[in-house]
Amino acid sequence: MPEPTPTVSLNGEPRPWRPGLNLADLLATEGLAPEAVASAVNADFVPRGQRADTRLQPGDAITLFQAIVGG
Repeated sequence: MPEPTPTVSLNGEPRPWRPGLNLADLLATEGLAPEAVASAVNADFVPRGQRADTRLQPGDAITLFQAIVGG
């Protein structure tokens, strides 16, 4: 039986994982503008400037949400 393909979860939906995948790459693959969403990996907020340095691992849970401005 073949091994299952490694995945990450994006807002609860599986996405393929590959070695070296970072958060910025995943957002680009999804066609999302970096400034359009805020992001968290495994419930830890990831600032926009750190997305390219945030390497994803199989099983990681990525949450994207609309940034809210104001108070």
